[in-house]
Amino acid sequence: MDNDDRVPGPDLTQGVAADELAEGQPLLGHVGEQAVMLVRQGAAVHAIAATCTHYGGPLAEGLVAAGTVRCPWHHACFDLATGAVLAPPALAPLDCWAVSAERGVLRVGARRERPAPPKPLYSPKSVVIVGGGAAGDAAASALREFGYEGPVTLLTADSAPPVDRPNLSKDYLAGKAQESWLWLRTDDYWAQQRIELRLKRRALNLDLTQRHVVCTDGETIAFDTLLLATGGTPRRLDIPGARAPHVHLLRTLYHCQSIIETVQAGAQRVAVIGASFIGLEVAAALRERGAEVDVIAPEEAPLARVFGPRLAAAIAARHRAMGTRLHLGRKPVAIQADAVELDDGTRVPADLVVMGVGVQPADDLAHAAGLAVDRGILVDARLQTSAPGVYAAGDVARFPDPFGVAGMVRIEHWAVAQAQGRLVARNMLGFDAAYQDVPFFWSQHGDMSVSYVGHAEVWDAIEESGDPLRGDYLCRFLSQGRVLAVASVGRDLDSLREELALQKACLLHA
Repeated sequence: MDNDDRVPGPDLTQGVAADELAEGQPLLGHVGEQAVMLVRQGAAVHAIAATCTHYGGPLAEGLVAAGTVRCPWHHACFDLATGAVLAPPALAPLDCWAVSAERGVLRVGARRERPAPPKPLYSPKSVVIVGGGAAGDAAASALREFGYEGPVTLLTADSAPPVDRPNLSKDYLAGKAQESWLWLRTDDYWAQQRIELRLKRRALNLDLTQRHVVCTDGETIAFDTLLLATGGTPRRLDIPGARAPHVHLLRTLYHCQSIIETVQAGAQRVAVIGASFIGLEVAAALRERGAEVDVIAPEEAPLARVFGPRLAAAIAARHRAMGTRLHLGRKPVAIQADAVELDDGTRVPADLVVMGVGVQPADDLAHAAGLAVDRGILVDARLQTSAPGVYAAGDVARFPDPFGVAGMVRIEHWAVAQAQGRLVARNMLGFDAAYQDVPFFWSQHGDMSVSYVGHAEVWDAIEESGDPLRGDYLCRFLSQGRVLAVASVGRDLDSLREELALQKACLLHA
């Protein structure tokens, strides 16, 4: 492989003409074999790694604004001056380099040391985190990032360390991503960060008076400060055959691997019950593996409640073009060994059934402990529960809508859970910040990827441009003239700009 195949652009240590660098327009080059970009903002010129620490997205194609750079793929946000993570799904800070200017030439010098985190305003005696999903992982890691030195224990009922859950219904399930890509952290990360990761540890009881968690194996773990990041539990329809061995759910790596193993063992007729995001992504992924797929759903237009009629119709058309059969306006009434029976008498052949009918918040532990619970664990804007020193984040938490529109909301997005986990870590350390991030998620349907920023439970108007089937589309969802959310296909920079505008509106509301 020659040098041009390994590294992009000019060698920035050799210098580039200063007049080549336009305001806010990254100039992509390299330092050694690492992709690095120069960015001018006002009088300052920054040299920063050009590869996102999430999926390796090309930051030089992202949005530079207000001292930050945002990834065009999944909206991770970094501080230009320090490389610090400002928003998920970034998993680690970016490297930065010194820049010198002489006689109209900019040269990149030595790699800069990362600045020390601000000293915590408060230091708990110990922190226990229940749940090893996005929120739990993000909180544990952020505690160390923000300078906490005390003991951190992360309890997870899973047999595997934290994984990149969105990939379980996307590339990994489709057979396009290696298992090694799923792990959020390296094998030695937990020991290096002095985070005690306890696998196969399900919390059974929470004693708020004695400040300890009791696990199902009888172990008692004391805490000073606690985060409940217990996530959600996949729903299972109450119909005959719903618990048959060939009926699968999808939430964990184990679930995903079980589906893959069943297909690899010869199951070729798949019935997906539910046209949710998970259900349709599973359908697309298993079509890519060559399986015959039928999707069964009661709604006539899947995802229309979230995406509006035109984008929803385009997604349905994309699935039909992939060869998926959609049985819309129909409900399953029984699951048999070789078929799913529908409410109109139709039998859909299936030797594998995947049930994707949503999740319910895993709030039983909190409810039994006497915490305020209502369709999730109730928290304030700082994500604290009704008990002092006890927080909740991620899919299990119901929190005040940052836009001040929908009252209390519970949002089941990966990036939201990560952002809330990081915020809880800050608040555990006394920084006292409210959750004001703009929600973001992405959904994959074959070669159609949809980005969505904001949160619109209801809207009274839609503004659309472009064509989703041509990969050039943007739709704003409005209520009383105010933009609440934006969905897009193939407009990465526009999506980032819309997210920034929503963030500014959110801060103005606060």
